[in-house]
Amino acid sequence: MTTSDGAPARSRSIHVSAAVIVNERGQLLLVRKAGTTAFMQPGGKPEPGESPSQTLSRELLEELGLSVDAEELRPLGSYTAAAANEPGFLVVADVFETDIGSQQPVIGAEIEELRWITRADAEHLEVAPLARENFLPR
Repeated sequence: MTTSDGAPARSRSIHVSAAVIVNERGQLLLVRKAGTTAFMQPGGKPEPGESPSQTLSRELLEELGLSVDAEELRPLGSYTAAAANEPGFLVVADVFETDIGSQQPVIGAEIEELRWITRADAEHLEVAPLARENFLPR
């Protein structure tokens, strides 16, 4: 399979690990990285040798100061959607659900903004396709 410019489709994919974190009010945690406009689930790209759950555990600590054991993440599956910040690319995400208990996320690393949102809030925000299509609260 190739893309319209003739490049192999595989090279047009970005592999990440992403979190579904919902608070007691049923709101989904989304973040916006510096220099971007779309809100997306916390997470990121793996470093060499990392499993998807190890990637997410590291990213949650770096980006939001959240300490979540990789073994305690609950896998929801692999999801594919248009990449929010890289036109022409697909994001392929290993998605995990986690409960952060009483921890409060704090902006760190490349994160510029975080929000807890409902489906109604998403009508007024630019939300990445992965989150919008699959994980917004009902």
